[in-house]
Amino acid sequence: MTVIVVSGTGTEIGKTVTTAAVAAAALAAGRSVAVLKPAQTGVAPGEAGDAQEVARLAGGGVTALELARFPEPLAPDTAARRAGMAQVRPCEVADAAGKLATEHDLVLVEGAGGLLVRLDDEGGTLADAARLLGAPVLVVASAGLGTLNTTALTAEALRARGVRQLGVAIGNWPAAPDLASRCNLADLPRSADAPLLGAVPQGAGSLEGAAFRAAAVGWLAPELGGTWDAASFTRREAPRER
Repeated sequence: MTVIVVSGTGTEIGKTVTTAAVAAAALAAGRSVAVLKPAQTGVAPGEAGDAQEVARLAGGGVTALELARFPEPLAPDTAARRAGMAQVRPCEVADAAGKLATEHDLVLVEGAGGLLVRLDDEGGTLADAARLLGAPVLVVASAGLGTLNTTALTAEALRARGVRQLGVAIGNWPAAPDLASRCNLADLPRSADAPLLGAVPQGAGSLEGAAFRAAAVGWLAPELGGTWDAASFTRREAPRER
């Protein structure tokens, strides 16, 4: 039984698609997988949320669960308060993930936005849920300029709370990376003080499920069930010295 919490350094950086890649790799290895979305915001009733998108990409064997859904695309505490709905608390996230872990080999808990986005009015966050679970956090970061700072801040917040960082994955690796992106391949592990565990290509989420599943293991390091090699990828993409 394993629980991995997936957090981002911000929004719209490929967190859901990275979660789907990890799920696909686990399913390919014969493991049972559940994905838990504690708070889905900005999605109307009947529309597919992030957990359902993970299941679509990774395959029908994924158990998808949301704890709450709020209509406005805001931080979970604000979205719940404005909708007059009950907020999600870290203890509820930990309880739900723990139950899923008794029934699945791997549980992926995908947060909303960054690590310290508030879930409730008491200031509970995804980091608090990870601490209660004793689960490591996979940090999904962007590729380009500015990512070193947000990655370092996320890593510092995890250390301050005694939560282990599993590593960093790049959620949207561009087809034509600029200089900053290529340099960041070497710099991200130093900023995070954690290994680089994958690079999911930009646009991967638009693939059909079968194509996504066939490619997913090649985007992730062995620690996440894949075949991706950080050293060879970094050497290939690194900028040439002038």
